[in-house]
Amino acid sequence: MDWISPRKLRKLGILNMNRRNVDYISRYNERESYPLVDNKLKTKLAVSEYGVKTPELLQVVRQQHEISHFREIADGLAGFAIKPAKGSGGKGITVITGRDGDDYVKASGARISVAMLERHLTNILAGLYSLAGTPDVAIVEDLVQPTPSLARYSFQGVPDIRIIIFQGYPVMAMLRLATKDSDGKANLHQGAVGVGLDVGTGRSLNAVQFNRPIKLHPDTGLALENIQIDSWEDMLEMASRCYEATGLGYMGVDLVVDAYKGPLLLELNARPGLAIQMANGEGLLPRLRNIEALKRPHFSPRERVQYAMGAFGKF
Repeated sequence: MDWISPRKLRKLGILNMNRRNVDYISRYNERESYPLVDNKLKTKLAVSEYGVKTPELLQVVRQQHEISHFREIADGLAGFAIKPAKGSGGKGITVITGRDGDDYVKASGARISVAMLERHLTNILAGLYSLAGTPDVAIVEDLVQPTPSLARYSFQGVPDIRIIIFQGYPVMAMLRLATKDSDGKANLHQGAVGVGLDVGTGRSLNAVQFNRPIKLHPDTGLALENIQIDSWEDMLEMASRCYEATGLGYMGVDLVVDAYKGPLLLELNARPGLAIQMANGEGLLPRLRNIEALKRPHFSPRERVQYAMGAFGKF
């Protein structure tokens, strides 16, 4: 990103990392809630009680001897995802989209044997991908089938939607699209495309890659304007309900839209990144202060969503 003076950043209302950490994460996130969102298995169990759907859980691998059962389960599946429960930034996630004889086909098109998948499970249990390098648990989930209207914009990987939730209100959102640079993962730091979304309508605003504005997806060549997310208000309400499920005042909610099951929660993040501001061409601070200034907060997720759509929508 080109250098921008601190004065201009303040004028734009850009939230920087230090202020995010001190004024929002430390202030609004209780420490006892962190283990809940830092563990994908615990997250799935917690949000299910609040009507938030997640990809179907096929197997939990906690011990080395349980890996033998994985081979039996995987043999009957055409597609699935293996994830470390305590992984972050997409590390350790392996997505299988098909079969080629005895081999499994990854989202990138690469072939992998069941023995290699079992070795990957062993590495997850050893903590190779966990946040603190501590022993972990592997979860095997049903494969998300992205809705074609969004999948066409992404290169190989499943597109997802990040929504920043503050005190239960959706304050900013973006669509993340995988690229060759990001190796099929929706990770902005690795080169995925971030498309800002209007909170009021779910329509695309701006798009960036490596924090620089773009108009077309670098691999699919498709224009990134006029993208419309279906069932937008329902998605915002799903994200808002995660506030009651976790008690976290400031978090990132990552959703996908499955072609058959609709919106699904992928994971929660208690320390969401700040690149969403570049994708939206606007800072978070004015929106966060708007919520902080409310004299009478809204108690239901639906009320909070309707307020946010009116307060932060552009169309």
